[in-house]
Amino acid sequence: MPRTNTQLTSLLAAADWGPAQFAAALRGVAAEQGLTLTVHLTTVRRWLEGVQPRPPLPALILECLSRRLDRRVTAHDAGLTRAPAQLMDPAWEADPMRKLFHLTRTELDPNRRALLGADVLTATALALPAQSQTQAQSTDSARSGRRATESDVGQLDDVASVFATWADRYGGQRMRAPLAAYLTHEVEPLLHRPAPTQVHSGLLSATARLALLLGSMCADSGHHPLAQHYHQIAARLATDADDHTTLAIALRTMATHAHDLGRHTSAVLNLAEQADQHARNAPPAVRAYTTIHLAVVSAHHNPRAAVAALARAERLHARADAEPGPFSSYPAGALHYQRAQTLATLNDHTGGLTALATSLRLRTETERLPAALTHARLAETHLRLGHLEPALTHWHALLDAYPTLHSARADQRLAAAVQHLRAHQRRAGVADLLDRITELTSPPR
Repeated sequence: MPRTNTQLTSLLAAADWGPAQFAAALRGVAAEQGLTLTVHLTTVRRWLEGVQPRPPLPALILECLSRRLDRRVTAHDAGLTRAPAQLMDPAWEADPMRKLFHLTRTELDPNRRALLGADVLTATALALPAQSQTQAQSTDSARSGRRATESDVGQLDDVASVFATWADRYGGQRMRAPLAAYLTHEVEPLLHRPAPTQVHSGLLSATARLALLLGSMCADSGHHPLAQHYHQIAARLATDADDHTTLAIALRTMATHAHDLGRHTSAVLNLAEQADQHARNAPPAVRAYTTIHLAVVSAHHNPRAAVAALARAERLHARADAEPGPFSSYPAGALHYQRAQTLATLNDHTGGLTALATSLRLRTETERLPAALTHARLAETHLRLGHLEPALTHWHALLDAYPTLHSARADQRLAAAVQHLRAHQRRAGVADLLDRITELTSPPR
């Protein structure tokens, strides 16, 4: 017989929830994740009697209670000793290096990789990191073996450029496992070599940037909770390295990820503001990168502030050097794409259309996935404005690129196209486009 879960009973009492109210709140949190739960009063009563919920329910329970109580609730606190949170602790207090390499090793194990999908996005994780003093190394380290050097830091950044270029060309799905393998087999041993403090800090920063790339690849694969973990790890590593520029990029990435999933809360705005603050001494390209997204998020809260941030980002971008690299440059096409997002939120759809057209014109050959997604947004905006023919042209351009892309975002834009076009099925050219989408997206028989 299972033991009564007294911890969960106490938490529900503190939350002032009865079983039925808790069940309703859980269904709401699940709906935010795109999940449909069959959880009712009797289900919650069984948990209180000691029955253990199955994944992803434990993570949803922890998220729901953390929001209600306005503090982090752990699996131990709730009596959920087999919760997924034991595998992937979302707390900022977790050792980021141990957490990173635990996750990357799990990514490479086919028998355990499925566990990585048993988690949920957590609004309570949208917070700023505290320094953890991550395994600091010193010049007088007694460890044996070759010392890490500045050239090792440069190598990690070179590898990051290769992975970032590949992801921009083809999407993140196919490169996720190779990057996890590189982090596990090459970066983890490197971080444990003796090194001067400055070199070790450089290695932490470079590892943070690789973790950001891996998180973005997970997001592009549709694995959003896992992406959130990698982004958090990157922010922690950058904090431990005292690297405000990489921290600014990490916080901006977190805010972008949340915004793209439809979260426009004050917590997301705070992340965007903090990213902009940490970038204040960064090169102009990084400052433009954080400020333009501050404009995107501010448009949901303060239109005047959004317009001011937009103008500031454009001035910064004009001053930026053309230094290559995924973390040292900011493509003009991306800047105008975010300009379009800002204007669309401010209901300037004509201005947004112009910004998207400029974005597409400025995309480089390397930016195949961003260009395809820009075609999709152009199609959607044209249709919103009643321009069916140019919308069809842009959707066909997306389909031209689609066979070479391995991206959940591209999949989602095609699914959205089908939804948008249902009301126009009898118009010339629409049936042909829908047939082409079906042909390209149907699984082989």
